[in-house]
Amino acid sequence: MDTNYDLIVIGAGPAGEKGAAEAAYFGKRVALIERAAHPGGAGINTGTIPSKTLRETALYFSGLLQRGLFGIDYSLKKGVTVKDFMYRKQMVVEEEWKIINRNIQRHKIDEIHGTASLIDIHTVQVITDKGEVKQLRGEFILIATGSTPFHPTDIEFDHPLIHDSDSILELDTIPKTLAVIGGGVIGSEYASIFAALGVKVTLITARERLLTFIDDEITEVLIKGLKEFGVDLMFIDWQANMEAHKDHVTLFLPNNQKLECEMALLAAGRQGNTYGLGLESIGVEMGARGLVKVNERYQTNIPTIYAAGDVIGFPALASASMEQSRAAIAHAFGLRAKDAISPIIPLAVYTIPEVSMVGLTEEDCKTKNIPYLVGRAYYNNNPRGLIIGDKNGMLKLIFSPTDNTLLGVHILGEMASELIHIGAHILEEKGDIESFIRAVYNFPTLSDLYKYAAYDGFVQLDKYNSAQAK
Repeated sequence: MDTNYDLIVIGAGPAGEKGAAEAAYFGKRVALIERAAHPGGAGINTGTIPSKTLRETALYFSGLLQRGLFGIDYSLKKGVTVKDFMYRKQMVVEEEWKIINRNIQRHKIDEIHGTASLIDIHTVQVITDKGEVKQLRGEFILIATGSTPFHPTDIEFDHPLIHDSDSILELDTIPKTLAVIGGGVIGSEYASIFAALGVKVTLITARERLLTFIDDEITEVLIKGLKEFGVDLMFIDWQANMEAHKDHVTLFLPNNQKLECEMALLAAGRQGNTYGLGLESIGVEMGARGLVKVNERYQTNIPTIYAAGDVIGFPALASASMEQSRAAIAHAFGLRAKDAISPIIPLAVYTIPEVSMVGLTEEDCKTKNIPYLVGRAYYNNNPRGLIIGDKNGMLKLIFSPTDNTLLGVHILGEMASELIHIGAHILEEKGDIESFIRAVYNFPTLSDLYKYAAYDGFVQLDKYNSAQAK
């Protein structure tokens, strides 16, 4: 076997797969190393795809897709088992495995199953799943090993009633009560998913509010929706302190308070999968929690070694990870392809209700002293919104009062993660909110919210100009 490659990729998640395919497409000889039994990384196996599939399953079983409509029973359908709950998730994951494997084979990428470590800046040692030891030499190396849930040392994660965002997908029973510790993306998503299934959820966060990167107004509407689903929110400055018993978990809270629940989910952030890779030993500069430091080209301090995806930290999105690795490969080989990714990156939080955003928040504008105005449109004033019964949804445009340039878009409600791309394209083009008014949207659609948010924006602009003239 020829062990010399143009590119060695470690990790077959979204970043690794797309980076390997990009190089192979341009005729480079590529090796892709994956230690797990299946490709896809956390995005396919334990994170993005499974949790979002479970969200849709929860919506289906609970009837919450018809929220606000007459005659809908919000309680979980009788007889639903964990097997029912997980069935669709496994089907989707297995189909994704097939798609990824076909892509690897189509590009004639050498796939090697085993555990990798770096011997030097061009050499990777692999202990295969059969126990064989191989050494591969590559002109360039791409680290795309992803991340795993962070485990505080004093929490019993091996106990069957204490879970992280990976093990919660393997539970064998749906609890009646659940404590979720962590008010970030993962904690907020799972809190809403289990609440939709009729579980009594308590969401605990040490932050002053949920999802600190989301626009404050949107967060307030989200909190309202979570409370309507029965989620109890506790904003307390508290380091997780709990005790696991045979049939329940006790959380010890400040002021001698206790919270008893059947299960606990700790969403304490993530850490880079770099342990054992030997990066430090060859001089790669590292950050906190095992993250790899890179420059704007996704290049480490060692020019032949690149890193992309969750292993480099924020934004830790599958969508961004794919583009990061493509840009890294284009830079490494000097390809006439993507050499940078768009600075306009939409974010989505798959809570119930869904949240998505792109660009500046009101808080960003205030912090940076950027003049702005806001235009809003609401699902309950939109025909499609009325049809689907989404009573709390809203779309919010932030724009400049001087030239009407769009600065940010924020959406809460059904299909928010899809709708956000309309606004993202206008932001990319540095367009103004009049673009939405000129556009023609199908009727009835939620997309039409953009037009009416823009109309409201011009009403606010008239008020602003009148006030300035006085």
